[in-house]
Amino acid sequence: MKLKDIQCRNAKPKEKAYKLSDGAGMYLEVAPSGSKYWRLKYRILKKEKRLALGVYPEISLAEAREKRDGAKKLIREGIDPIEHKRQKKATAIQNAENTFQAVALEWFGVNEERWSKKYAQKVIRGLELNVFPYIGMRPIAEITPPVLLQECLRRIENRGSYDIASRTKQICGQVFRYGIQTGKCEWNAADNLQGALKTNKVNHFRAMDISRLPAFLKALERNEPRLFSRTRRAVWLSLYTFCRPKEIRMARWKDIDFKERVWTIPAELMKMNRDHIVPLSSQAIEVLKEQEKEVEVLNTEWVFPSQYKPRNPMSDGTVNKAIKRLGFGKEMVAHGFRALARTTIREKLKYESEIIEKQLAHQTRNPLGEAYDRTQFLEERAVMMQDWADYIEKLI
Repeated sequence: MKLKDIQCRNAKPKEKAYKLSDGAGMYLEVAPSGSKYWRLKYRILKKEKRLALGVYPEISLAEAREKRDGAKKLIREGIDPIEHKRQKKATAIQNAENTFQAVALEWFGVNEERWSKKYAQKVIRGLELNVFPYIGMRPIAEITPPVLLQECLRRIENRGSYDIASRTKQICGQVFRYGIQTGKCEWNAADNLQGALKTNKVNHFRAMDISRLPAFLKALERNEPRLFSRTRRAVWLSLYTFCRPKEIRMARWKDIDFKERVWTIPAELMKMNRDHIVPLSSQAIEVLKEQEKEVEVLNTEWVFPSQYKPRNPMSDGTVNKAIKRLGFGKEMVAHGFRALARTTIREKLKYESEIIEKQLAHQTRNPLGEAYDRTQFLEERAVMMQDWADYIEKLI
């Protein structure tokens, strides 16, 4: 006969514990202390067991019956409700420990040594600013794509920081992958967000058409704006080597080998974080020799020191300002020398794209990848750089 709530409420303690049955294996156990416990007696794998369903009256009769029915369903499926309960508790504890922040910091620790210091700082700073405050304390296993999108990435996007939102999604994706690999989560919430974020319109660096190069060279030769000599030389070296502006302004004398006619740009200045060898044409060597004569009395490590603070390198933007003063600011920036050289060397000098890309220090598409010899095509590139400088000289 099924119990009624009034029976449960009025049950008085006795010298020994006794049971009030509700049927289907469930009963209320009344202890001598007066405490009342819901229990379920069941058999699984030929063993008799008892499952605690809670304490009355915190767990009402109706709630106890719901728990009993849930346990019975598990038993029918061959699942031991006691083991199921233990597993749920263990999972809850594990999830509480494996928050997104905890897993992200573990992932960061595994990868930090193989990154440059600057990149590592950028990664951890981005997580601390844009991710941890919003989803850092959530169990990583419970973070779904909508949670990552709405609670984290949309906040960044709403600031208009579309590139940062995209990079943050990529970093979070790497954390989720690490979580999957280490058994802390089962899916990558970032993988299912392709196309969910806004993107900036790509603005390429301004680069003049090759037909305008003769006019630019004449303006650089005439120097009507009366640019400093070292500024003009920085422009010439940018043109001859088509290196990035940062690489030009931070060039050091110790990295220039006049005998071997090469400039080895150290990894810390390179986008790909590896040393890059630049073969130097006769014209580039001449520019560097002239620059050496000018700055040798300054006792500076920089090829192009600041005009006013020789112990510092030339300031960022110097070459761009020079281009603007020469009258070409609307059609050219310093970085544009790279696109100009790439197009012209391919179309006019007929060099293969792979050789040009290697000189530009772009990531190789070779199936052997970045493990391939870093000096690949060095001899070919040396010839190409001289041909490029000779081509410029003919235009002058």
